[in-house]
Amino acid sequence: MSDSDSSGQSPDPSQTTHQGSAETPLSSQASPLGFSPANHHSNPGPVILPNPWRDWVIDGLIKYRVWWLLLACLLTAISIWPAGQLKFDESIESMYAPGNPHLRDYLESKKWFGGDEFIFIAYHDPELFEEAGENRLSQLADEVSAVPGVIPTSVQCLATYLRMTRHPAFRSRREELLDFSRGVLLGSDNQTTCIAIRLQESERAVDSDGQPISRGQTIAKLRALAEKQSFPTFVIGEPILVHDMFRYAQEDGEFMGWAASALLIGVVLFFLRDLRSVILPFVIVQMTILWTKAGLWASHLELTMVSSVLGSLLTIIGVSTVVYMSLYYHELRQSLDRETAFRRMLQVIGIDIVFVCLTTAAGFAAQLSSHLHPVQSFGITMVLGSLLVLVAMTLVLPGGMLLGPDRAGAQKPRGDQQVSQWLARLTQFVLVHRVWMGIVTLAAVIYGMAGLMQLQVETDFTKNFRSSSPVVKSLDFLETRLGGAGLWEVNFPAPHRLTDEHLDKVRLLAENLRGLIGTAEGQGLTKVVAMTDGLDLVPLLPFLIPDAQAQSRWLNSLQPEFVPSLYNAEQGRMRIMLRGLERQSAREKQALIDRVETLAREQFPEAKVTGLFVLLNYLIDSLLQDQRTDLMVGAFGLIAIMSIAYRSIVMGFVSLVPNVLPIMLLLGTMGWLGLRVNIGTAMISSDTMGLTIHDSIFYMSAYLRARRSGLNFQGALGEVQTEVRKPLIYSNVALILGFLVLTTSHFVPLITFGVLVSTAIAGGLLVNLLLLPPLLQLVDRPWLGLAPDSARTAGPEETAGPEQTAGPEQTAGPEQTAGPEQNPVEPTSSV
Repeated sequence: MSDSDSSGQSPDPSQTTHQGSAETPLSSQASPLGFSPANHHSNPGPVILPNPWRDWVIDGLIKYRVWWLLLACLLTAISIWPAGQLKFDESIESMYAPGNPHLRDYLESKKWFGGDEFIFIAYHDPELFEEAGENRLSQLADEVSAVPGVIPTSVQCLATYLRMTRHPAFRSRREELLDFSRGVLLGSDNQTTCIAIRLQESERAVDSDGQPISRGQTIAKLRALAEKQSFPTFVIGEPILVHDMFRYAQEDGEFMGWAASALLIGVVLFFLRDLRSVILPFVIVQMTILWTKAGLWASHLELTMVSSVLGSLLTIIGVSTVVYMSLYYHELRQSLDRETAFRRMLQVIGIDIVFVCLTTAAGFAAQLSSHLHPVQSFGITMVLGSLLVLVAMTLVLPGGMLLGPDRAGAQKPRGDQQVSQWLARLTQFVLVHRVWMGIVTLAAVIYGMAGLMQLQVETDFTKNFRSSSPVVKSLDFLETRLGGAGLWEVNFPAPHRLTDEHLDKVRLLAENLRGLIGTAEGQGLTKVVAMTDGLDLVPLLPFLIPDAQAQSRWLNSLQPEFVPSLYNAEQGRMRIMLRGLERQSAREKQALIDRVETLAREQFPEAKVTGLFVLLNYLIDSLLQDQRTDLMVGAFGLIAIMSIAYRSIVMGFVSLVPNVLPIMLLLGTMGWLGLRVNIGTAMISSDTMGLTIHDSIFYMSAYLRARRSGLNFQGALGEVQTEVRKPLIYSNVALILGFLVLTTSHFVPLITFGVLVSTAIAGGLLVNLLLLPPLLQLVDRPWLGLAPDSARTAGPEETAGPEQTAGPEQTAGPEQTAGPEQNPVEPTSSV
């Protein structure tokens, strides 16, 4: 679009060409860069090649705009019910892909022993060993056992063992019983205690009326009991870590969707001062969200932890894209009526918008290469959502922009003149110092690649929560006073009837494992509990307790959950439970897991190490590999799409350079500063490239249109500034502010994702403005097919294919005959 378009004056008919029904104002003014008009010929504006298919589609969108709008409303009405049926999968299984070997081992253990979803209710009581303290503990244990979703027989507390010491058979073994419970139910200070409970499987949990009860409801009731106690009482366990992670992700996702909408509405109102430009993006986004959720439900998919931000991300993507189109449309409305302006907008940037949505989808599709099921699910969800944004815009925008009262003479965006001047000076600087720009870019690539190799994974799972959150405070209490919240196991084959030989091997393995406690090899291991520990507390008595089977029955009568949780005679499987510190590095955890597995297989070659502690460690440990894989897959996909769009592999690489560089710099800086990768960071590489490459699409398409119109290189850059770069800045401001909404989350990976993506988008915009001019100058060569004399150069929508060859029906009529000012003359390029 030329400068005359924004002058507010109607174009002279003598300076107007017609393509179909679209008007094209011409300009002969100098470039905003300050280059002399002598450097380029009179600019007829962006040249639109004849394309009957494109014009037929645009005519259909405009002619039947009411019907398209009604169809969008009908699809939305149909989607309301299925969208409401979409479930949020909060299980640990949803974190892994089906068939994952670590998940398979965990599910097998869950089937054999009932799982290890233990929760600890801990507090400090100076009167713990006095009658009042024991009574308080017993009362709390009784209340906890009555909570729906808790297995009543699984409740273990110190009061049970204190009562056992008063039994004639155990009076002489009081210290042994206390040592047995120490590190699990009793702290080393003899004043800290906890109640250990095991949760029912979520699908089987019911309340007293037989109604299903969710895991969240059970945890909420336990926390309510803790708040009523006279001492500060903490509720913690790995099931709570997982539950709170999902809860924060779900609650924050809903809040951030509306917060992003409100913030972006403010941004649009500030820049455009047009109510229609506020309503349209909001309607399109809400329709897209409903359609996406309905599509997921119809595909029998569920929302996972990461895909909970669906609403906020689609809001950001949809609003920024519609804002760009609105800005372009408002510029055209300075001199054209609204139907002509709308038609012209679609002719010029319509196919650009299509490729914007495709590249966004391609960026998210790279997440399908992840080892993490939530990230894969996020990729599927966002690919569907990104494509449905395009569908929603197609159905809603024709009616939304063209129906209703007409607002003539749309206002220019705020700050328009200042932005133009700043862009002119920036481009002048870049072209004058292009050699130094190349040197700085090369140095930045080396710096980023070196830092990328130093990235480390954030392995403390609690770092996924704010330090002020209840779950972190509770975990701190348990980690410092009661041996940690990490529960895991080593399970192995066992005879269907216990034998002394097998029990001796179990004792030996348990002793070997205890030998790790306090050593460098066993860092983080705090407790080992084997079935033999309980059996050895029950004395052998002739006729009364003659063998291990009798000991097992006695032990089961005193503590009903102990034996079944460690030994399954029917399945022939036994396990030793381990307890460890949750707050340690993945490298330390993995070394400990490997050492335990080695010791276990010395006694039982078929032994397996599993548990939530192990699952969460492997979950985190795969993040770094995913980060690098997603970067490569995303880059390859975007190069392919851009090469197809411009029918040039050169342009594919040119478009990628300014979009990969910000990601490399960002991740490289994280590596150099020692900032760790979490699940939020693992998603930013391909996602951010899919978002920032929009700038390159609009920029390069406008540049190629300007070059084909007869402008030389410098004149084309001036045209790009007028047509594209100002809308790019405004729409990127909307994107950046939208992603910053994620920083309000309670879930740290979402905070990280929001901050890093906002930073990367800002960096992507800056790098596009700095690097694209010299890169285009470098490749603007006739032998590369990009200079205007080839007549092949076009934006994605304008590359003349076979269908664009002028047939008889396309012969220029009188109104289409090129006047002298419209003959494409070879420009004197500065290249």
